[in-house]
Amino acid sequence: MTGVSGSGKTTLILESLVPALEALTTGKALPNHVKAVTAEGIEHVKLIDATPIGINIRSTVATYANVHDELRKIYARTQDAKDRGRKASAFSYNTGELRCPVCDGTGSVSLDVQFLPDVDIPCPECRGSRYAKEAWQIRHMNRSGEALSLPELMALDVNTALGFCKDMKLVHSRLEVLQSLGLGYLTLGEETPSLSGGEAQRLKLASEMGRLQTDSVFVFDEPTIGLHPLDVQTLLRVFQTLIENGATVIVIEHDLDVIRNADYIIDMGPGGGEQGGRVVACGTPGEIQNNKDSITGTFL
Repeated sequence: MTGVSGSGKTTLILESLVPALEALTTGKALPNHVKAVTAEGIEHVKLIDATPIGINIRSTVATYANVHDELRKIYARTQDAKDRGRKASAFSYNTGELRCPVCDGTGSVSLDVQFLPDVDIPCPECRGSRYAKEAWQIRHMNRSGEALSLPELMALDVNTALGFCKDMKLVHSRLEVLQSLGLGYLTLGEETPSLSGGEAQRLKLASEMGRLQTDSVFVFDEPTIGLHPLDVQTLLRVFQTLIENGATVIVIEHDLDVIRNADYIIDMGPGGGEQGGRVVACGTPGEIQNNKDSITGTFL
C-alpha cells in the first residue's frame, strides 16, 4: 500500500480491511462503511505494529520469546537445584523463592528524590540480575563442559547464548528465530518495554516464524520507520519467510526499497486529504513505474 501522506492508506487498510476481515473470521457484522469482503481460506488477521510491548518491567526478551519457562525447567533438573530442593517455580523472578528479596525480582529500585520524580536505579543487591545470591550457585553444565547459572545466562546476548544452549533443543530453536529476525544483540534479560519500535515489531513476530501460515494475513503499518537500511534488509527477509510459509503480507509503506520488493502495489492518491482517497494505480512495481498518474511510480 503506497501513496503520499494523507492519501487514505490507513483508512483503507487499518480502518476498513482489517476490521472487515476480523468481522468475517469471527462471524460478526461487517463495519457499516464496508459493503463486502471476500477472503477465502483466511482465518486469522495479525496486525504487527511498532507499539511498545507492554509497560510491565517483569516482561523480558526471554519471557516474551517463551524461553524462560523452559530454562527454569532445565535448571530445576540440575544436581545443584535438587540438593537445595529447588523446583522450576523457584527460578521465576515474579513469584519464585530465588528472586532478589530487595527489588522483588524487578532488577531495579526507586529512590524517593525530594521535589523531583522518583529515580529508578539498578538494584544494589542483585545489580539488576533480578536473582538472589543462591541462584548464582545453581549451575547448569552443557556437553562442552561450560557451566553457567541462570542469572549469568540471562545476562548474555542471544548470539552468545546460542553457543551455550546448543544442547537445549527447544531453547536453541527459539533463540535461532530471534537471531534470524536480527535481534541477536539483545540480552535475554532485557526488559521488553525498553525496546525500540522496530525491535518490538520483530519480537512480536518471533512466535509466528516457522509455522505454516496459509490461513493468515499479516498487516504491517510503516514497519521501516526509524530503521537503518541494513535492518530494512532483515525485515524484507522476514517478509519473504512469512510468504514462503504461505502467509499473505500487506505492508503500508513509503520506503522505496520495500516498495520495489513488493509482488503487487496498490497506490492511493493522487494527493493527500481531499485530494486523496482513491486508487490511482495498481500492479507490479514495473507497471506502477510506467503509470503516469502515480507519484510513487515517478520515484520508483
